[in-house]
Amino acid sequence: MNLAFRFLRPLIATGLLGIAALASAAPPQVQNTLAERTRTCTACHGKEGRATREGYFPRIAGKPAGYLFNQLVNFRDDRRKNAAMTYLVQHLSDDYLREIAGYFAELDLPYAPPPPAPPADMAALGEKLVLRGDPARDLPSCLRCHGDTLTGVLPGIPGLLGLPRDYVIAQFGAWRNGQRRSPEPDCMAQITKTLTAQDIGAVAAWLASRPLPVSSKPAERIATPLPIACGSGLEGARP
Repeated sequence: MNLAFRFLRPLIATGLLGIAALASAAPPQVQNTLAERTRTCTACHGKEGRATREGYFPRIAGKPAGYLFNQLVNFRDDRRKNAAMTYLVQHLSDDYLREIAGYFAELDLPYAPPPPAPPADMAALGEKLVLRGDPARDLPSCLRCHGDTLTGVLPGIPGLLGLPRDYVIAQFGAWRNGQRRSPEPDCMAQITKTLTAQDIGAVAAWLASRPLPVSSKPAERIATPLPIACGSGLEGARP
């Protein structure tokens, strides 16, 4: 008998026994829950959708269900450009997307600590634009739409806190370049075209450095009418 075969024969026999054992073993039991089915989401967006420090994966936990649903539909219908997201949702129905949106909307989880504050001049510009806007350019403040606590407004306006600086900058760039669109009138596309690169960097850095609330829950309503027509805002958000 070939010496090499005599040496390998025990290893082959062991391997075959292992394969037979695996074949006869019961398949792993996986619970059919949304938490289990949305592991694909949390692989990028962090545990329970809390976001990560990677820069481009935003927090989705606690965002308004209407907003999350709109964004899933936008990815599916090619209004937002992200190959991975489009691949994941391209064959999903509206009803299933509503289930996913509702699941993450119900999660009220603590935020991670914010990064250090930006330089003083950048912080001052970011604070001015977020809290007061720029009347000279007909630029409303972020507070007017996203709520006094910047945690969003039901049913479809997202919170702005707890988002990575790089993600906020990337989204402004996507609106400016037509890579991200919302139902008309697309208010964010209009606002973004009014902002300079310096404005965008300052707003993103100031928002990312804000002390974060204990609760991520959005406001039930907004105190005053929206300062600009917005197709994905209060009336425009899908139920």
